[in-house]
Amino acid sequence: MYDIIMYAIQFGIAVGSRFNEKLRRMWRGEREAVRTLQEKVDPDARYIWFHAASLGEFEQGRPLMEQIRRDCPQYRILLTFFSPSGYEVRKHYAGADIITYLPIDTVGNARKFLRAVRPVMAFFIKYEFWYNYLHILQHRGIPTYSVSSIFRPDQVFFRWYGRSYGRVLKCFTRFFVQNEVSKQLLDKIGIHDAMVVGDTRFDRVLQIREASRQLPLVEKFVGTDTADRKKVFVAGSSWQPDEEIFLGYFNGHKDWKLIVAPHVIGEDHLKFILALIKDKKVVRYTQATEENVADADVLVIDCFGLLSSIYHYGDVAYVGGGFGVGIHNVLEAAVWGMPVLFGPNNKHFAEAQGLLHDGGGLEVCDLATFTLEMDRLADDGEYRMACGNMAGAYVKGLAGATKKILSNVKL
Repeated sequence: MYDIIMYAIQFGIAVGSRFNEKLRRMWRGEREAVRTLQEKVDPDARYIWFHAASLGEFEQGRPLMEQIRRDCPQYRILLTFFSPSGYEVRKHYAGADIITYLPIDTVGNARKFLRAVRPVMAFFIKYEFWYNYLHILQHRGIPTYSVSSIFRPDQVFFRWYGRSYGRVLKCFTRFFVQNEVSKQLLDKIGIHDAMVVGDTRFDRVLQIREASRQLPLVEKFVGTDTADRKKVFVAGSSWQPDEEIFLGYFNGHKDWKLIVAPHVIGEDHLKFILALIKDKKVVRYTQATEENVADADVLVIDCFGLLSSIYHYGDVAYVGGGFGVGIHNVLEAAVWGMPVLFGPNNKHFAEAQGLLHDGGGLEVCDLATFTLEMDRLADDGEYRMACGNMAGAYVKGLAGATKKILSNVKL
């Protein structure tokens, strides 16, 4: 049944590629993957394979790749992606020697792929459980690790109808899981080689903080005079429902500056944001100058790649997505030691739940709850500072997964 599903997915991508650019890139990349390996693989080199579904999983694997790169230069790194949103953004990543798509998990594709590269070790990030690839790796005796994986009782592996597919988990040499619940669930189905190490994303956001850029235009917008400086609210990865709430609040408040970095940077959406803002001077980042940005009230970030550094300038952060499919990366904001607000769809996001539990994160459900939380943060400086300190402490307290993993892997 699994193989039938894989062939159906492969067929669907092939057909869809005629009409969809994303699927077209995916189909082309998967077909070219083996040829890329055949051309680029050094037969005398030893490759460690990292597989990430998309960009988020790549960020979880990145600390491991870069630490191996530093400590064990005798290895080469192969990095694969399933999604175009990961591959297209990171296809020139300097931390890997070869970067390709991963072909759909059919028996034939898996055999050709692994025959072309012959890795000495493999790391699959978080939710990657490809049946054929994993069984061939196990058959060949190649150590294979699941990194930053997290399990819940409602997943197919722990249901009666998923027992057959659940055998794929026995192909891993060891699991490095995020929490104790995941370890207990694996133990119940006879998988005992699991270690609770936490999430490598905490290590990654600390790296991002260390490498953050100074942004002169943002500094000019924020101001450097601490006596007269207004507080700064940074909204990152926001969507329309998020923007309607926080802009609805700040339209009635003059004592804060706003930086809005929307998730979708398209002209229609930018116009929507600008139309929501009332009685404030607004500057788009790509049109900002030292002269027009200094006295602006709102700075709209209309380009990519700046958000993780922009959080540095905030006093309170809002992370979008919580009124849709799920919140975006709250850790990139929390690492700067400030309160982090987000919408209600956060129950399956362990880091958001952790921030809520520790007091560094605040959930908002509508304009009324946003007003309640924001008024207190605005009026009570000690409370705002305490929430920020708890957010920063939460991130630092859970760092260290990379070191734990690599100390339990034979390199």
